[in-house]
Amino acid sequence: MTGEMIDADGTRIWVERRGEGPDVLLVAGLGDPAEAWRAQLDGLSDYYRVTAFDNRGAGRTPLPDEPLTVAMMADDAAAVLRALDVRAAHVAGFSGGSLIAQELTLRHPELVRSLVLMSTFSRPDPYFRRMTGFWHWMVDRAPDERAMLEAFYLWIYTRRAHADGTVDRLIDEALAFPHPQSAEAFQSQLAPFATHETLDRLPGITAPTLVLAGELDLATPPHLGRQVAEAIPGAVFEVLPGEAHQPFQEVPDLFNARVDRFWREIDGRG
Repeated sequence: MTGEMIDADGTRIWVERRGEGPDVLLVAGLGDPAEAWRAQLDGLSDYYRVTAFDNRGAGRTPLPDEPLTVAMMADDAAAVLRALDVRAAHVAGFSGGSLIAQELTLRHPELVRSLVLMSTFSRPDPYFRRMTGFWHWMVDRAPDERAMLEAFYLWIYTRRAHADGTVDRLIDEALAFPHPQSAEAFQSQLAPFATHETLDRLPGITAPTLVLAGELDLATPPHLGRQVAEAIPGAVFEVLPGEAHQPFQEVPDLFNARVDRFWREIDGRG
């Protein structure tokens, strides 16, 4: 993929763009650069102008001097859209990126034409806090980067993906990526995601919203996504049978077709 570093309200952010049509902004989650959305940049750009970017501390966008917050990253996403002269976009975020997308919609509603939240939540429960606490020290204490990814991906991908070689391929790609995330950057992103709360503010979202959950997701199980959907007026909630935390990577054709149908309904197209 090719991209460029842009000035987004004084912050240098790496952006990938593909295609022509209605604007779509893709917001990645913990540790992931824009390349996490490769199957969407490839698969949706025949019908949309698709933009993905590196959040602060991931890929080519550096960490700020001050502590990261979800609100800061949401403002970055807004600055990206404005720097690219996008008046409003269909916004899709997964995991930590879905939290950024929630905040983007709450803080800059005029920029969000519709909202897709994949593997999302609005208030951490005790299991989630303990899981993310383990991730925090795991990245320091794993014997090497491969071992860290092998452990981390146990929460992220299906048993199917671990058995059929998908996870091994993703780990090889992550290890070969020329802009790896440091342990400090991983922990700096994890901290605001692990304490994120929007449940009481979600009724303020007015954009058409689709909430998707993987049936087998260990990190953000379906009941957390259902809670989000029930708090957003008119939101649609769907569970993807047999899928885990990142079906947009494991079953991209299924994911792409579902979000395309949602966006076509919003755009009034057949």
